[in-house]
Amino acid sequence: MTWWTPQLHAVLGGLVVAGGIFVMWDQAGVVWTLLVAAVATALLLWQARSIGAVWAWTTLGLGIESMTWPIVTMVRIRIEGIQPTEEQMGTILNAVLFGLFTSVFWVTFALGLFKRLREQNAPPVPVQEGTPAPPRGKKKRARN
Repeated sequence: MTWWTPQLHAVLGGLVVAGGIFVMWDQAGVVWTLLVAAVATALLLWQARSIGAVWAWTTLGLGIESMTWPIVTMVRIRIEGIQPTEEQMGTILNAVLFGLFTSVFWVTFALGLFKRLREQNAPPVPVQEGTPAPPRGKKKRARN
């Protein structure tokens, strides 16, 4: 019964990425959102072999979306006219500030998940007998 859970999470991850497109970009219609959901789900099914890998790739996708949001906003406003209005400048500022914040958050979160996956998949290091275990925690200072 557990064979379908990575696939189910890939579908959910694709929907999350598509939801990010729909929420961030005002011009993204339902057709584009469904297309992004299908492509993201296909990539997650192809690339991710575990639930952790699915969400690592999903959060990386959200980070990339967040990075492109200010760029798309600026290009879209630039195409509309020569000189942006005060309202358009506010939209650009909003996209840059929130896009930067969310992209740093999601990319950092994704890198943490990828690091955790790498550590889980690393071969165990053999411990030789007679070798003392490394100290854990903080070192105590010696009192004189």
